[in-house]
Order: sequence, then structure tokens, then C-alpha cells
Amino acid sequence: MRAIKIIRVAEGKNSTLSHLYIGGLFCCYLLEDTVRDHKVPGETAIPPGEYGLLLNHGADMNKRYAKRYPAFHEGMVEIIEIPNYRLVFFHTGNDHTDTRGCPLTGSYWELVNGDYRVMGSEVAYRHVYPLLLQEINHGNDRLVVENRLPHDDWVQAP
Repeated sequence: MRAIKIIRVAEGKNSTLSHLYIGGLFCCYLLEDTVRDHKVPGETAIPPGEYGLLLNHGADMNKRYAKRYPAFHEGMVEIIEIPNYRLVFFHTGNDHTDTRGCPLTGSYWELVNGDYRVMGSEVAYRHVYPLLLQEINHGNDRLVVENRLPHDDWVQAP
């Protein structure tokens, strides 16, 4: 089975920059909230670990994305089995204020006032969504989240 991984690579003041890999291939950048030892509602990245993926057809966000991407949308890709989290979706956005614990897709990143932003979010989402959908439809519904942050030789944002 091909691995789906989120690997966190840098931290800003209120943001965490990650890479999304499917089958060992880099697919896009991701932006999450800050990694914390304890959960702060709406302000905490997903804890490192292994989680399930499924297609959510009932969330309000699903209705919006079905209208926005009618050619390919089949449900929101939800990350499940996260302690104290629910309704965590891959979706579009640019900075930590666009998420409440969900990973935002990006084609490239910027560092602005000590925080990371992902740009080209819609382009990245259009690229990665069909890849995630294909993996889920073929039974590859597991996601691994790993921290490789500044203490692992990555440079932290000033």
C-alpha cells in the first residue's frame, strides 16, 4: 500500500508548514495551525500519528465544494480518528486564520511577519484532491502525520 504522509517541516508564530506525500512523491504544501502539546480548539495542528481518511458527504463544507468543483468533487476528504477533533478536511486557504485545525493546500509558500502562508491553494487542491480520492477508492485510507520541525535541523521562522 502506498503511504500518504504529512511531514511538518517549519513553524511560524501561529502556523505550521508541511509537505504532503503520496506514494513517496511530493504533492503539495500544507498549512496548519501551531503544533501544541495540548489541544486549543480552533488553534492546534493535528497531533502526530496515524489516522484514517474517508469521504464526508454530509458536512456544510461538502455542499460548498460540490458547487465550487462540480467536475470532480465526490465528498470532502476527512481525516478521522483524531482525538478531540472532528470534521478535519483537506481544503483551500492561505493562512492560519483560514483554518480551524484543517490542512490547507498550497502550490508554494511565503513567510510574512513570522508566519507561513500557502499560495496557489486552489491549483494545489485541484491537483491533490483527485490523487487522494483515487487512494481512498483503492482502499488506501491511512494517513501518517510526522513532525520534522526546527529541533530536527529545520530552520524556524524568525
